[in-house]
Amino acid sequence: MGWGQWDRMAVEGARLGLGGMALDGAHGPIDRARAVRLVQQALDTGVVLIDTADSSLRGTVRRVVGRAVASRRGDALIAVHSRPFDGGGDGGDVTAGAGPRTLVADCERALKQLGLDCIDVYVVHPGGPGAPIEEQIGELSGLVQAGKIHGVGVGVGIGGACPTQLARAHATHPIAVLAVEYSLWQRQAECELLPLARRLGIRLMACQPLGRGLLTGRITAATRLGARDPRRVDPRFSAEGLSAAQNSLRALEAIAADTHLGAGRLALAWLLSRGADVIPVPSTRDPVHLEMNLSTCDLRLEPETQHRLSAIFGRGGGDPL
Repeated sequence: MGWGQWDRMAVEGARLGLGGMALDGAHGPIDRARAVRLVQQALDTGVVLIDTADSSLRGTVRRVVGRAVASRRGDALIAVHSRPFDGGGDGGDVTAGAGPRTLVADCERALKQLGLDCIDVYVVHPGGPGAPIEEQIGELSGLVQAGKIHGVGVGVGIGGACPTQLARAHATHPIAVLAVEYSLWQRQAECELLPLARRLGIRLMACQPLGRGLLTGRITAATRLGARDPRRVDPRFSAEGLSAAQNSLRALEAIAADTHLGAGRLALAWLLSRGADVIPVPSTRDPVHLEMNLSTCDLRLEPETQHRLSAIFGRGGGDPL
């Protein structure tokens, strides 16, 4: 499936994608068969973009998504994120700045885990001590020519791309997607990356659009996180970080009460109001929460409500953490 087809389907279907973070088991046990059914439920309701990024390296999310789309490949646009290749198994640590050989090896591994012969968009996370971005994108361009991937994306995260790298990457090979953490809570992308992406005609995949769960109002203390939950090592979810965010979260809850919407749905609706080129990919393992997330596609926030929400969290990421 190409991005042009996604654009046409998004007009009639869901403007949300589906993230895979909640399906890798790090946030709590999950039955693989139920995870497959959840991905299929998303496809049934019009979701097109499936993001397979996860916090573990066992390939769990890739395998789940592969099983879910096996009999309906044409319904899904699948995004894969770069990760290191250690020469054996599915282990290793997530490392930015992987060199070209690593990208080729991981692409082959991803295809095997997904059970597919082509990946719709492969997102590389540059930075760190790895190869220059031109070499990385050049290698991915070769994979496009070989029919292994359809499009190239660039990711921003730990060690992720800066605006200069994004421009250099796009000059090497057309970039289809910029993947970046973007939510009502984390709005740094609005400063430089989103304007640049729009000038270059690049779509923005808004990762962690619910602020890694913070904007749902269900995370009130770090002790509520599981022992293997990756948010435990995120300073924003420390006792101090969560305490610093409380004033903004209370303001969000007040607007949610005024609009008769839950805080999470309100946050997603705000993100959807940023433009049709912004594609949020919230992740969940709960079918009910999936339905609630998708219901935001039918919401249209009043300009005053959008302004009130924007005023709560500044572009620097809300309350100082």
